[in-house]
Amino acid sequence: MKNKLVLAVALLIAGLAFFMNWRYLQSERERLGLNAVQVKVIVPKRDLPATTILAIEDLALRDEFKSAVGNNAFFADDLDAVLGKRLIYPIRRGDILLWSQVDMPRRTRGGLSRIIEKGKRAVSLSIAGAPAVSGLVQPLDKVDIMGTFTFPSRTNPAQVESVTLTLMQNVTVIATGTQIAGQERSKERGRQTGYSTITFEVTPREAELLVFAQQTRGKLYLSLRNPEDIYYEGELPSVNFDYIEAVLQELNEKRQKGLGVTQPKP
Repeated sequence: MKNKLVLAVALLIAGLAFFMNWRYLQSERERLGLNAVQVKVIVPKRDLPATTILAIEDLALRDEFKSAVGNNAFFADDLDAVLGKRLIYPIRRGDILLWSQVDMPRRTRGGLSRIIEKGKRAVSLSIAGAPAVSGLVQPLDKVDIMGTFTFPSRTNPAQVESVTLTLMQNVTVIATGTQIAGQERSKERGRQTGYSTITFEVTPREAELLVFAQQTRGKLYLSLRNPEDIYYEGELPSVNFDYIEAVLQELNEKRQKGLGVTQPKP
């Protein structure tokens, strides 16, 4: 009797071990099969510069393993939606087209982190009201970031002076308050009339510069750009009272000439 009981227990343990091993092999097969699933992603046929309006002749479909493609990619089902949209960033031939690279009216895949371009960072700064162009800056707008700071005077270290300078040009806004680029507003958020922070997409080094600028008792301001204007203004001066006093008349004269206004003859 005792021998039969031992045999039964041994058979039960062996059966249990076999079942657990079978379940493990099944789960591994399912996992490997899932990783082997291929999806069609959208890629450009040629190098495309920023501001390109995407057309069917610019794009192609390519098979990729699903496990190697993130949720930020455009898939075959998105082809109709992406046609006619403008590129925010340049893209090389054969690279997978990403949601963060295209100026889309809305984005169904949620989350801020998924729209940040690889190699870039999102940094939020306190810029509201008039400094944020009266609160009219919106996600995907392009702006220049300026700052006003108080420094020791170069001519008299015992005194301080205020200086205004442009820190960065042509920076992409990816969120204003809680409104993220490309995402549909909820009814509650749609009633909001202002925001206290703006989130920018910048490089890690630019992020350090901006955070330091705000922490040094500086005040940051934005100037809004036309989305097609990607020109970089070189050699912008640092503006203080002495500079304004020296160039104010010249700047106004140039402005009048640009507007086609001529000075009346005495």
